[in-house]
Amino acid sequence: MAQRVCVILSAADRERLQAIIGDRNWPRKHIERARIVVASAEREPAQRIAAGVGVSRPTVWRWQQRYAEIGVEGLLRDKTRKPGKTPIAAQTTARVVALTCTIPPHQATHWTGRAMAKAVGISLRTVQRIWQAHQLQPHRIRTFKCSRDPSFAAKLVDVAGLYVDPPAHAVVLSLDEKSQIQALDRSQPGLLIKPGRCQTMTHDYKRHGTTTLFAALSVLDGTVIGRRMQRHRHSEFIRFLNAVEHQVPAGRLIHAVLDNDATHKHPKVLAWLSRHPRWIFHFTPTSASWLNAVENFFSKMTRQRIRRGVFRSIVDLQSAINAYLAEHNAHPKPFVWTQSANAILAKLDRLPVLSECV
Repeated sequence: MAQRVCVILSAADRERLQAIIGDRNWPRKHIERARIVVASAEREPAQRIAAGVGVSRPTVWRWQQRYAEIGVEGLLRDKTRKPGKTPIAAQTTARVVALTCTIPPHQATHWTGRAMAKAVGISLRTVQRIWQAHQLQPHRIRTFKCSRDPSFAAKLVDVAGLYVDPPAHAVVLSLDEKSQIQALDRSQPGLLIKPGRCQTMTHDYKRHGTTTLFAALSVLDGTVIGRRMQRHRHSEFIRFLNAVEHQVPAGRLIHAVLDNDATHKHPKVLAWLSRHPRWIFHFTPTSASWLNAVENFFSKMTRQRIRRGVFRSIVDLQSAINAYLAEHNAHPKPFVWTQSANAILAKLDRLPVLSECV
């Protein structure tokens, strides 16, 4: 592009451009364009105009041409451009969304981006944009488990009531055990994370044994009483109950929330319960471990300390568990249950598939 026009300003245009240059409320780009046109009317060369305004020579030539074609109004608005990509037709979008919610052909389990692009006749990126706009993720699946306990509602009200409104002068504990915690040692050392590369770990390992963690989470203050044992039987569970019994101050009732594991309902455990009248067991519904608060503690410990850990012996694993318990109890947080039993039951009523399971 080169200078091909001679800028001639009328008195009205010159006055208007001078007003734009002197007004700081105008956008900077409009002021620069006005200065270019005013300087061009003074017959200054493009190189000097560009140096004075702080732009390039093609920019000077461009706005000289724009003023010659449209006038001052052409300097105050940018030229519209055609969209870089043709908008997706509404019929195409609707077809992709409808097909995604159907069973794919050839006995496939789910739609893939390339299969959808081939079926509709569009690009893979177009399919991805449609799925993203409509929050469709056919590659993902969520699992669920319905509780078929006939006393589901009664047990839910009982356990949730302990969390939301615990009895006065009583201790509410969530008890469970995490069995088969493996002391895994990787076959080769991995590499630490760094920019551009995630942490690495070999898929194969050597197992140095297992341990079981019995834990009791106090709902009121968030502290955890933990005991490591080699096996998971009723005898170990009774030993753990005795340990908890000694740590809870005398004269306070103990409401314990447990799942339906056979260990918790063994005749010897029930006999121990009859000899300790201040203990009251509250069993969660079957297939409803999410009601047991201590499961959150087990999940967090697994993610933060065990899953990626390297343990060369069972002693290393036990030391790591003990250290995690100490760190947790140094800064505990009370367990807060946010949903009432009525709210949970109302959600189940809105979901026919789940309500049939209850």
